[in-house]
Amino acid sequence: MSAEQQTASREEIYAHVRSTLIELFEIDAADIHPEALLYEDLDIDSIDAVDLVVELKKFTGRRIEANDFKNVRSLDDVVTAVEQLMQRQA
Repeated sequence: MSAEQQTASREEIYAHVRSTLIELFEIDAADIHPEALLYEDLDIDSIDAVDLVVELKKFTGRRIEANDFKNVRSLDDVVTAVEQLMQRQA
């Protein structure tokens, strides 16, 4: 894992998640904002959610437990969960 990922800021995490949503799931950039709900607004299904977690594991270099994301509903929730994961395991 790079030093940049170890110290990723909230803005960097958001930018990575946003670019992942655009690239992997072809979501329109205009639809992506912190309050966007993953399932309702961005049409992310359970398979997409697994793919997103796999990508976040690559980004963080850390194991991600299902429990870490059980309360995730919005894009902002994803960023917060990743941020907490990185702080907890730093």
